[in-house]
Amino acid sequence: MNGFIHSFESLAAVDGAGIRCAVFMAGCPLRCAYCHNPDTWDITKAPIQMTPYDFVKKVSRYKPYYKKDGGVTFSGGEPLLQAEFIKECVSHLKEAGIGYVIDTSGYIPLDDTVKYVLKGADAVLLDLKFWDDESYLKYTGKSMENTLKTLDFLESINKPTVIRTVVIPEINDTREMIEKYLTHVRDKKCVRKYELLAFHTMGFFKYRELGIENRFADKAALDKSTKEELQHFVDSLL
Repeated sequence: MNGFIHSFESLAAVDGAGIRCAVFMAGCPLRCAYCHNPDTWDITKAPIQMTPYDFVKKVSRYKPYYKKDGGVTFSGGEPLLQAEFIKECVSHLKEAGIGYVIDTSGYIPLDDTVKYVLKGADAVLLDLKFWDDESYLKYTGKSMENTLKTLDFLESINKPTVIRTVVIPEINDTREMIEKYLTHVRDKKCVRKYELLAFHTMGFFKYRELGIENRFADKAALDKSTKEELQHFVDSLL
């Protein structure tokens, strides 16, 4: 079995605790209007294919940097679209003494393989992309039902979870809008942190190169002060 991979970031520091090797898996069923990695959407165009053995051999090179808290982060794209591949990697990672984190939209249905991968993770970074099903359908093309089911599952196994939301100017950049997100997470003991991410324009060139419509082409990046103020607001309520 091969994994289809878009790219690696060998010394990532924002994709989980510690120093990590971030693995951007190819393929994604969502079409988020703010996505800065549209080049990961099509799994058939993945530039890298690897067996689980070769994958673990590669990420093991960075083990001296991981130390106690670091490890591998499976991101994307949507990593759980390739849950079978990740499952095959897990046993090899354990043998190598390397932990892993899953960075997911939560959209992939919770079959036995997906549950196995989530249970074995050190932590899960779960995107809560928008505040209700209508907004999900409008801005991602899919329902939020499976994301909420995934959050319920993570709560049932008490898996350390970080919720992430991208804050977009004139879409969800007010306290009133952020409060709508908080209704989904306030009672979840598994949620260790709610992290707000600032919308940026650094991936806009990819839309032009790929000939894909950029629905937010007229938006500027979120200013730092707004992001910091909203993060403080969230931290005060959780």
